[in-house]
Amino acid sequence: MAERRAKLSRETGETQITVELNIDGTGIYEVDTGNGMFDHLLAQLSRHGLIDISVSAKGDTHVGWHHLVEDVGIMLGRALKEAVGDAKGITRMGHTYVPLDEALALTVVDFGGRGYSVIDAPMTDSDLGGLPADLIRHFLESLAREGGFNLHVRVLAGSNNHHKAEAIFKSLARSLRAALTRDDRLGGEVPSTKGTIG
Repeated sequence: MAERRAKLSRETGETQITVELNIDGTGIYEVDTGNGMFDHLLAQLSRHGLIDISVSAKGDTHVGWHHLVEDVGIMLGRALKEAVGDAKGITRMGHTYVPLDEALALTVVDFGGRGYSVIDAPMTDSDLGGLPADLIRHFLESLAREGGFNLHVRVLAGSNNHHKAEAIFKSLARSLRAALTRDDRLGGEVPSTKGTIG
């Protein structure tokens, strides 16, 4: 079967973003956003989701990280949607609990073509390497909306913001992996009674 890949670039007055991904990869990543913590979180999506990811992002970070983080979410979401394509044969849904020390995160995804998110992940800005906590939520919302999938995130326990954020991304990676794995029993059919996820 052909590998599910996408490569997209976009340049605006605020950011210059290039993303490339391979859903059927081995977890190889090359990420450069200029924010070490954001790079670290994106690396979790790759490594634990077995999705090869390349991200190069530059922008007007002198006004803050909002534009860059949002636009990376938009572009990764669009690339994911393109790589998933018509979704024939995928498992479609996935959920994963992931602990990291005292933190515990749950993510649930459904690649049914409906971009929507519910994020219940209270965090403050401390111990996030200069990445504002609210941008983690905003990135996840942008990723789900542009990726055309339903995403629920809940932090069930935790006190350290780094641990909570990392647990979320590891959990999301494993949920993506579960949902996007092809199920041979589907015989290449779209996993929907509608016959489409478009």
